[in-house]
Amino acid sequence: MAVETGRVALVTGASSGIGEAAAHSLLGAGFTVYGPSRKAAVGEERNGVPFVALDVTDDQSVAAAVGEVLGRSGHIDVLVNNAGLGITGATEESSVEQARALFDTNFFGSMRMTRAVLPQMREQGSGRIINISSVLGLVPAPFAALYAATKHAIEGYSESLDHELREHGVRVLLVEPAYTRTSFDANAIPADEPLPVYTRRREVFDVLIAEAIKAGDEPSIVGEAIVAAATDSRPKLRYPAGPLARRVTKLRRYVPATAFDKQIRKINQLNGPANAAHKERQS
Repeated sequence: MAVETGRVALVTGASSGIGEAAAHSLLGAGFTVYGPSRKAAVGEERNGVPFVALDVTDDQSVAAAVGEVLGRSGHIDVLVNNAGLGITGATEESSVEQARALFDTNFFGSMRMTRAVLPQMREQGSGRIINISSVLGLVPAPFAALYAATKHAIEGYSESLDHELREHGVRVLLVEPAYTRTSFDANAIPADEPLPVYTRRREVFDVLIAEAIKAGDEPSIVGEAIVAAATDSRPKLRYPAGPLARRVTKLRRYVPATAFDKQIRKINQLNGPANAAHKERQS
């Protein structure tokens, strides 16, 4: 077996967006980087990053991808769990089957990858698992509740697992981006059971999210946070990525619940005619 003498990183969803930025940032920091992707061709390489086939929703695919990287490099020092999807629409508009599929990628996909790399990391007595969360893992997200739920799950899973693994020399860390200039909104899956009652609100949300992403951080900002999580001598549990993410983290921690609730409704334009109509019926 060939053994890399340098640090080796595995980044899921590395073909675009945050994953691509993470791969390039880690490569620039001196890592040998592998970029698993569902669409990877045999022997494919992009800008110095070799790709391996991977479907994070399939146990055999996960085992094969991790096995291939270990076979080529001998060890994995950093796993970045970035692969993920989004669903837009009111929560009521998504079937349980659609919600289950989202969790299978966003949460259980990270869990599968983590379980696959842990035996080798524990054996070598070191390693870092970096889970890409979101500020929506900390705050409410009207009309993106299922996506937010997967990120809340990642937050709880990561913090708990980190305590379990520290004695083995392995850390589990969270990188929390805010809105980032990627194709996330264009690639988001529409709710599979749309209801007319939510049409106007859904349209408002689509505009808000498109504007927020357009004004968001460059993916390289998240890449820098990932490198920090991978290399800090005294790693922190959470790495907010960018100024907005840092502000949201502080607001969630220090602003009273009632004031925070009002701000969420204001940002999402939920204080409007719908509330007025409700009050009118009650009078």
